[in-house]
Amino acid sequence: MNKSTAIGILLVAAIFEAGGDALIRSALHRHAGGVRWLTFLGGAAILFGYGVIVNAPDWNFGRLLGLYVVFFFVVAQLLSWVFFHQPPSASTMVGGTLIIAGGVVLGMANT
Repeated sequence: MNKSTAIGILLVAAIFEAGGDALIRSALHRHAGGVRWLTFLGGAAILFGYGVIVNAPDWNFGRLLGLYVVFFFVVAQLLSWVFFHQPPSASTMVGGTLIIAGGVVLGMANT
């Protein structure tokens, strides 16, 4: 598998994981009744899709985990800001910068 394909798969997996988590959160805190259970089921289905997407390729996942964590962090912060109106704090931005820097270091080491 080439590097750009692996990056694409990891990005899609991060979107699925953070998106599924966001749906579960929404079901817990915003919805009631039947809508709540449909939202739970949607979140569960998306999280299942994440598990399939991230585990289907025959790769050394531990080696690519650093890059995945970067994607997950960025996608989770965007979803939090857009859907829950919770912009990242200054400390989250500083920590996120360290996460991204770590992903860059790991990405360069794996080339």
